[in-house]
Amino acid sequence: MTPPTMQAEHDAFARRFDGQVVRPGDRDYDLARTVWNANVDHRPALIARCRTADEAAAALLHARETGLEVGVRGGGHNYAGTAVPDGGLTIDLTPMAHAVVDPGARRVRCGGGTRQADLDAATQRHGLAVTGGTISHTGVGGLTLGGGMGWLTHRCGLAIDNLVAAQVVLADGRLVRAAPDEHPDLFWALTGGGGNFGVVTEFEFRLHRVGPAMHLGLLFWELDRAGPALRVARDVSDGLTRDAGALIVALNAPPAPFVPAEYHFRPGIALLVGGFAGPRAHADLLARARDELPPLFEFVTELPYTAVQSMLDEAAPYGVVHAYNKALFLDELADGAIDVLASALPARTSPLSVVPIFPLGGAFADVDDDATAFGGRRSSRYAVNMDAIAPDAAGMAADRAWVRSLWRELRPFATDTGSYVNFMTDPEPERVRASYGLRKYERLAAIKAEYDPDNLLHHNANIVPARRADRTPPGARRPQTAGLGR
Repeated sequence: MTPPTMQAEHDAFARRFDGQVVRPGDRDYDLARTVWNANVDHRPALIARCRTADEAAAALLHARETGLEVGVRGGGHNYAGTAVPDGGLTIDLTPMAHAVVDPGARRVRCGGGTRQADLDAATQRHGLAVTGGTISHTGVGGLTLGGGMGWLTHRCGLAIDNLVAAQVVLADGRLVRAAPDEHPDLFWALTGGGGNFGVVTEFEFRLHRVGPAMHLGLLFWELDRAGPALRVARDVSDGLTRDAGALIVALNAPPAPFVPAEYHFRPGIALLVGGFAGPRAHADLLARARDELPPLFEFVTELPYTAVQSMLDEAAPYGVVHAYNKALFLDELADGAIDVLASALPARTSPLSVVPIFPLGGAFADVDDDATAFGGRRSSRYAVNMDAIAPDAAGMAADRAWVRSLWRELRPFATDTGSYVNFMTDPEPERVRASYGLRKYERLAAIKAEYDPDNLLHHNANIVPARRADRTPPGARRPQTAGLGR
C-alpha cells in the first residue's frame, strides 16, 4: 500500500471511528505516546483511544486491513514499550478504566485500561482486594496477563489464580467471553500467556478479605553487611505465614520522612514485611530478623492497604526514568547466589537502580504448574528482578551492562534461562520458550494458531502460532461495527 493510499485509509478510519484517533502532529500526540519507560521514544502512526470493546475491534480490524503492527496499551508499564509500536497502531484502552465490585459475591469487573490504584480503591471500599503489583500506576491488564505478583502473592496467589473470566476481542475482530466453561483453552492461555491471544477489554476477579489496614515493617542494613542481611531476609521470607507478604530490595535508602537524615541515599538491603494477621504475629516476624542482625534503622507502622500499594511509586515515576531489566526464577536463594549479589551490588552506578526480590511460596505454590499458562514453575521460591534505572539514557547504559553481567553470574543458580515474562525488556524467542517450558509453550502455540493464526498480536513476548487455523472459534460473535463514527 503506497503512502498516499495508506494516509487515505487512516483518514477514513478516523472519520468512522467512534473513539478518538490521535496522530503525529496532533496537540496531544506526544503525551499519548508516552509510556512509563522514558527510554522508549516510539512514534505510532495511529493511537486509537477505545471506550468499548466494539471500538477496540474496529481498531484491530483496521490494523489487519492496512498491515500496521499492533500494540495494546493498558498502563504502558512494559519495559520494552510494546504498547507503542513505531509506525504502527496503538489500541489505547486507558478510557476503559472502570472497576465494578459485587461485595456479596466477592467479585470485581474492571476494564482493560484500569490501573492498580483504581482497582484497589474500588475493592478496598468493601475491605476486599486481589493480588496486584507493587507500583500503583501499573496497568491491571498487562500485569495480569503475565501472571501478576505483589504483596498478596503468598496469601492469595497470583492475579491469574484469581481470574474468573475475561472479555476478549480476537484477532479477527470477534468478541468472546473466556472462562473455565466458555472457550476454556483461550481462558487458560490468558492466565500467563501475555497479550498473544486477543485484546482483553474486561477482567473479572475473585476477591479476598484484606485490609483496610495492614502492618508494615521495613528493616534496612548498609551495603557492607549485604551478605548477612540477604541471608536474614531469606530466612524470614522462607518462614512467612499465609497472612504475611515480603519483599527484599537492594536499593539506596530514599529521602523519606521515616528514614533518618544521615542515611538518606545510603546503599543497602531492605526487608519489607507486610502482615495481615495482627500486630503480634507481625512483630514476631520482625523480631526474628532484628535479633539475628540488628538493622541500621527500621520503620514499623500500620498503614492503609492502598498506601502500601503505592509506597514504592516514587521509586518508579511515570515517564521520567530510563529503565532496563532482566530477571530469573530461583528455587531457593542459595548462599552462593547471595554471595554473587553481595559482590555485585557495589558496582551499581545509578542510585535509582534496584534489585527487587519477590518471595513466592504459600498460595503461589498451591497451584499446579499446568493449571495456568504462567511462565514459571510453581516450585520456584524467588523471582529476582534486576533493574537498571537512571534519569537519562547515558546513566542507564552503565547499569544496563551491570544488569546483564549480574544476570549471567546468577544464571548458574537458576534451573533454566526463563523468567517472569512481565520482567523482559528483551523478549528473545529462546527466552520466551524457556520461560514456559517446551510442553506449555507447544500448548500455547496451538491455542495461538486457533485464535490468532496470522500472529497479528506479536508485539509482545511472542508465542508463535503452531499452524494455520482456518476455522472460526465456535461461539464467537462479531461486534456491532456498522455505523461506527455515526
